[in-house]
Amino acid sequence: MTSAIFFGSISTVVDTSELQRKAFNRAFAEHDLGWEWSREDYLAMLESNGGAQRIADFAAQHGQSVDAEAVHATKSRIFQESLATEQTAPRPGVLDVVRGAKESGLKLGLVTSTSRDNVRALLDALEPDIRTADFDVIEDTSRVENVKPDPEAYRTALRETGLEPGDVVAIEDNVGGVAAAKGAGITTVAFPNANTAGHDFSAADTRVDTLNLAELRALA
Repeated sequence: MTSAIFFGSISTVVDTSELQRKAFNRAFAEHDLGWEWSREDYLAMLESNGGAQRIADFAAQHGQSVDAEAVHATKSRIFQESLATEQTAPRPGVLDVVRGAKESGLKLGLVTSTSRDNVRALLDALEPDIRTADFDVIEDTSRVENVKPDPEAYRTALRETGLEPGDVVAIEDNVGGVAAAKGAGITTVAFPNANTAGHDFSAADTRVDTLNLAELRALA
């Protein structure tokens, strides 16, 4: 029986993918790079994790030398500002799952490969519907050495909650996240966002377009 639901990224809670892409492009403009990632470009990049690494890889492919960490820091600032000013809403079924889990005594986790500041900005934007206090464990890049697809974040969350892999269902919206959850032995639901819907989620246990707590509880 499922004892916990772990959301695997902030984009499993709110579809932030296009906000992220636009933030990248605005950061490129601030740094006078002359780059602009189209949605088609970005779709391919989302098959791997790590924004700063995407910047570094893109620069290398085009024979340019850039401070990828500085550009990514600018992108993160812009993204966080966008969360504070743009209208954000939980994805289909998310609010029902969060409320239902708390009412039925299930633990909730947010197990991400993004920064603590991005997590905080998202949860601040969702107040009071979804709050930081709703989650029993929150993992971000400051808490692990190896980001997804490495399973370290999930293993850390299991250890901190005292749960076994068989107690948990993970919800992931990208291929690297699915690999991380499965690598930790956790039953995994693919919940693609608008920009990852065309990716290969065959490694997940199931794929859904809307979250339903009863269905999630029946998986583990």
